[in-house]
This record gives sequence, structure tokens and C-alpha cells, in this order.
Amino acid sequence: MTQRALERRRTPGTFEANPTPEIERLVSHGPATTSLQDGQFRTLKHDDTFAVFDHSGDALAGPSGPEGLYNCDTRFLSHLQLTVEQSQPKLLSSGLSDDNTTFTCDLTNPDLYDAGGKLALPQGSLHFRRSFILWEAGLFGRMAITNFGDRPRRIRIEVAFAADFADLFEVRGTKRRRHGQHHPPAVGSDRVTLSYTGLDKKRLTTAVRFFPTPARLTGDMAVFDVEVPARQTQIVFIEVSCNSEGTRRPVPASFLLALRDSRRALRTRCAQAAGVTTSNDVFNRTVSRSISDLYTLTTNLPSGPYPYAGIPWFSTVFGRDALITAWEMLWFDPTIARGVLRHLALNQATEENPAADAEPGKILHEARGGEMASLGEVPFKHYYGSVDSTPLFLFLAGAYLTRTGDLDFIRGLAPHLEAATAWLDAYGDRDGDGFVEYGSRTAKGLTNQGWKDSYDAVFHADGTLARGPIALAEVQGYVYGARLAMADILERTGQASRAREQAARAQTLREQFDRHFFDEELGAYVLALDGDKRPCRVRTSNAGHALFSGIAYPERAASVVKCLMTSDSFSGWGVRTVASREARYNPISYHDGSVWPHDNAMIAAGFSRYGFRREAARIFEGLFAASTYIDLQRLPELFCGFPRRRGQGPTFYPVACSPQAWAAAAPLSLLQSSIGLVFDADAGEIVFDHPVLPEFLDDITLRRLSLGGKAIDVVLKRAGRQTVVEVLAGEEGLGVVNKSGGAAQRT
Repeated sequence: MTQRALERRRTPGTFEANPTPEIERLVSHGPATTSLQDGQFRTLKHDDTFAVFDHSGDALAGPSGPEGLYNCDTRFLSHLQLTVEQSQPKLLSSGLSDDNTTFTCDLTNPDLYDAGGKLALPQGSLHFRRSFILWEAGLFGRMAITNFGDRPRRIRIEVAFAADFADLFEVRGTKRRRHGQHHPPAVGSDRVTLSYTGLDKKRLTTAVRFFPTPARLTGDMAVFDVEVPARQTQIVFIEVSCNSEGTRRPVPASFLLALRDSRRALRTRCAQAAGVTTSNDVFNRTVSRSISDLYTLTTNLPSGPYPYAGIPWFSTVFGRDALITAWEMLWFDPTIARGVLRHLALNQATEENPAADAEPGKILHEARGGEMASLGEVPFKHYYGSVDSTPLFLFLAGAYLTRTGDLDFIRGLAPHLEAATAWLDAYGDRDGDGFVEYGSRTAKGLTNQGWKDSYDAVFHADGTLARGPIALAEVQGYVYGARLAMADILERTGQASRAREQAARAQTLREQFDRHFFDEELGAYVLALDGDKRPCRVRTSNAGHALFSGIAYPERAASVVKCLMTSDSFSGWGVRTVASREARYNPISYHDGSVWPHDNAMIAAGFSRYGFRREAARIFEGLFAASTYIDLQRLPELFCGFPRRRGQGPTFYPVACSPQAWAAAAPLSLLQSSIGLVFDADAGEIVFDHPVLPEFLDDITLRRLSLGGKAIDVVLKRAGRQTVVEVLAGEEGLGVVNKSGGAAQRT
């Protein structure tokens, strides 16, 4: 251990305890004035670009409104509005395609009157179909105007547009005292270029192009006088491209090319993953949307595919979110884990930088590309303020190796795995007590640096907030799993003595964890130890992560499961972050009583690990039932923790991101937990360990389950209280084991 690390242990007060409330609010809660649920926005994403529309296909961004077209954390188009003869069209319907590539809305004209007040065009005479696609930093729109009348119609259509070039954090509510310079628009016959030079000296441009050439074009509006013959259709196209100095990318020439290329790319991504179909058509739609969301959120970085966290506020690289998402997807598509591990290794901290909470070996929390991050107005350009990303990095590396047997890739990561392990020793344990704690080193950083990062998420039984440095229960579990993962990797790479050392340290941590964190009266693990080593004796979902990681002794598991499945903790939709009898319980809060799908997926995995498959299936049923009440059957980032009531859906959290990667992956993880699906790469076997089908599924068909370059198709069917596994097709040398009931059956 370095002398600097020893000095840090003696002086825990060097860590900032109270980052600015503005940063805390923005990181945890998003904007204060806009409800993403009330607005029922529609979103598109491709790589570093995403768009937010209302249901009519407009983007009418007001104060803290999220609508617009964004690229790399900057809004390149803040206003887009269609009017017909200066009137707003009437919405018929709108929706996303099943693969998320296209947003389409159907509109019609309102009653339109001439200058004398006489009805000139009855409502419903014209049909407007607006479709939008994102591709290569560009938005491509197509509007088909169909005249269902018996005579030609000449109609005036206006498309208003604007670009505020606002930083995403400004959109979310941060007030800025200074801005860069907006330049006058450059107007041509069929296109307008809007531009801005930021305080960081970068010039940003938004090019808006129309076809056919408008009758009139200004710096903020295009006007078309469209002749539509009876029973025929005319089409208007719009293309919007986002460009930053030094990062310009090619934009396809047309809407149809963008549509073709986007669908090709999605098919290519999905082809390498497993396929899932079941006896329940509703669940099939849920899992299909989850898969589409995951691949929509996945960005092709130079290092490989990387799932961005969520739209609209978290469409960027997050360490923790991607590590958990990749773990949830690992059985389904291990290439995602490979891309996540490689990118985070390349961005691992190599030196101390208190302003970014960076320390050698630490894994990234968040990266941002906007003007405010560039200028340091927010600390997130490359920010390392999460205590769990580093052990989860090691944890995922071990899980990837177990899943794939890809030792060559893990060997390539070895320096980064060693550095992450060294961080646990030199920096993670801040006071030498054997536990990994956190404390921000910058006033602009996060107070709480676990996944529950709200300022009020860690507290004592009387509701008082815990003082740092804080040792979270789940983080100790992740460290335990990380050390066992390193022990396995070291053993496989011929370093037996070092492997034994890591395994021994894991067992020592397990003993200490049980002694200091398990509370007999609670019947579960405490939330955390504060800076004075006082336990936060609160019933929270964090206890379930001790089962997820395996740090819990087997004799503790039944008690923890029972605690989490009581009505205080289990709402009927899922396990609450905080039990309803605790002092700070609030079902409408971000982290103190809400229900998070990814949290529940990890808890269910823990239940499954200790043999509580039926309880895992109950969590699975609750979240699936919730999804049936949600637009697009898409699980959001979180929803409120109110109890489940017959005939009613869950209560939405107003600014929950949707889609959100680790929520989208939750159904895939829950499916794995219920059927006990594990992979033994060394034996060349796919194992179903005491599989249980949830009540809403009678059979599950899994296609292209891969291991070691070979694949099989299997079906699981209910047979009384047992589950039968049948191989439909498979390659020679790949075994299937069903440990259901008695002796294992091999196929």
C-alpha cells in the first residue's frame, strides 16, 4: 500500500461531505418542472444522437422541456412544429416501430375556414403521416399528405424550427450566467444553417434541409404551397444534421437510405444474440421491446458495443449502469459485456484527480461531451465518483470468463484488472477496517456514490442522514465477488499463490461482513456502516444484493428472502428500495421507497443463487404485470412504490427515463433467474438448475443459445410442479443438463 493511501486512511476528513444541492438534484432527479410521463414523449436514438418528440411529432421545448434533437449532450434542434394553414393538425395516433427505428404519427386537418368564415375544408379531408428516423447524427423526416376528397386541394404547410444549442444539463435545469455566441442563420433556397460558438470555442452547426424546395424559407420557418390531387399523395422531406468541429460524420442522402441502413444495423446486432419466444403473447411483446430498447441504446464505440444508460438524461457512457446491464444480458449476448469491459479499461483512471474523484485503477462513473462538462461547470467530463463501478468491473470480467471461456480476452485485460484490484486495497478501504467506503473529494461531486446516489438515500433508523465515509452493504458483496473473480482468473493464468491470496481475502471479508452487517432483529443486512462505524439499521433492497453477490452465508438467505418478500418491502410489483415502515419511506421518492426493475432483477438473481426460484418467479410476475400497464410495455427506470391494487397499474415516477438500459435488460435477467440458466464453459454444458416457470408462462423456447462457438435451441415446458427441458436442435459436443427434481438429466 502506498504512503499516500495510508495517510488518507488517517485523515478521512479530506473528503467532501456536502456537494452542491444543484448537482445532487440534477444527477438524481432530472428537471423539476417537466414530467416525462405526463408528456408521453416519443424517443429515437442512434449512437450519440437522440431525439424527443411529443405524440404529434413536434418538439416544443419550453422551460426545462426535454423535446429536441441532441448530439453528444447538446441540443441541436430545440423547436420543430408543423402547422396547416396556421392551425395545428389533429392527432389520430402515433407510435414507434417494433424495432425502435421509426417514429410515425398520423394526423388530420381540423375544420379550416376561409376569410369570410365559410368552411373551406372539413376536418378529416387530409391525412398527414409523419415519420422520423435517426442515423449518423442526422434526423430524417418524411411527411406524406393524402387528399381523400373528390377534388384537388391546395394547402399551405408551415414547418417552424429553431436551435438553442443548450447543454443537456442546462435543459435539465442548471442556470448559466454566461453563454457563447449564436450566429445569424445562413439561408439558401432549400436549406438553413444555424450555428453557435460555445465558451469552449467549439463551433456547432445545425443544417436543416427540405425537399421539395419550399415556396418561402427563412431562418426559422419553411412554407410549402402543396397541390394534392384528389385521392393522391404528395411527400415533403426534412433532413436535420448535427455537426461539431472535428466530429463531423457523413449523413446519408435520403430518408429511405437512412431507413435501410438503420434496420440493417439492428438486424446485424440482434443476429448474434439468443432468441426468446414463449406461450404468452403479451410477454413476447414485452421481451421484444426490451431487446429492441437494449440494441437501440447500444452505441458502437471504437472499443465495441456499449449500452448507454437511458433517454433523455443519461444517453452517454455510465460505468455502473453498463456493467449491470451487460451482466443482465450476459446469457443472452456476451459481446455486450466484452465491449463494456474494453471501453471501461481504456478509460480507467491512472492518476489522482480530486476534482473528478479519480484515483489510479478506479473505473469510470460517467462521461459527458457537452460544453458545460468541457468547461468544468459540471464535473462529469470524465467523472469517477462511484464506489461500486470498480468491483463490478472485476465481477463482470469473472462472469464473462465463466460464461464464455474466453481466456485470451481476459489476459488482454490483465493490467486493468490488476489496477482495479489495487484500487480496492490502496484507495477503496479508506480507514483500514477491511470494508470499501466512499467519500467525495470535490464539492461538485456526489455525496452518495452507490447506485442509490440521492443525497438522502443513506440514513439511520431515526431518519438522520449518515455521515461518511460510508460502507454500503451491497458494495461489500461486490468486492467479495470481485476477489473471487480475480482468484479464478489468477488460477486460470497460472498464478496459484496469488489466487489463493484473493480467495482468502474474500473469505475474511465474508466473515467480517456477516459479523458487522447482519442484524438479527431486522432479519436482514443493514443498509450501511457510517463514518463512525454505526450501522444504518434500515430495511432496504440493498440486502438482496448480498444474495446476488454470494457474500451471504447460506443460513442467512431464508431470513433475507422472507424480509424482502413481506408486504412492507414487496409492493406486489417489486421490492421497494426502502421498506414502508422505515423513517424516510416515501413511495414517490427516487430512492427511498420506489421500485426499480434492475434492482429487482439483481435481487431475483440472488434468490435464485440460494435456491429460492419460486420467490424469484414472484418478482418476475410482478414486474411483468407492471409492464402490461405501461406505454409500449416498456419498463421505465423506476416507478412509485405504492401497493399493487387489483385492476390498477403501477403509479409512474414523473421523470423516469424510458427507455433505460438496465430496466430494459431486467426481463432477460429475470427469465434466467427463474429457469436457473447457467453456463459451464469448461464442461461445454448449458445447465438448467431446478428451473421454475412463472405462472404466466407454460413454455419458453430459447434459440441460438451459444457456448464455445456452438449453439442449440431448447424448449422448457411445465409438467406439474416440474419443468421439462427438451433440445429442439443443436450442434455436436454441446451438452444440456436439467437439474430438475432428482438426478441431473443430460442431453
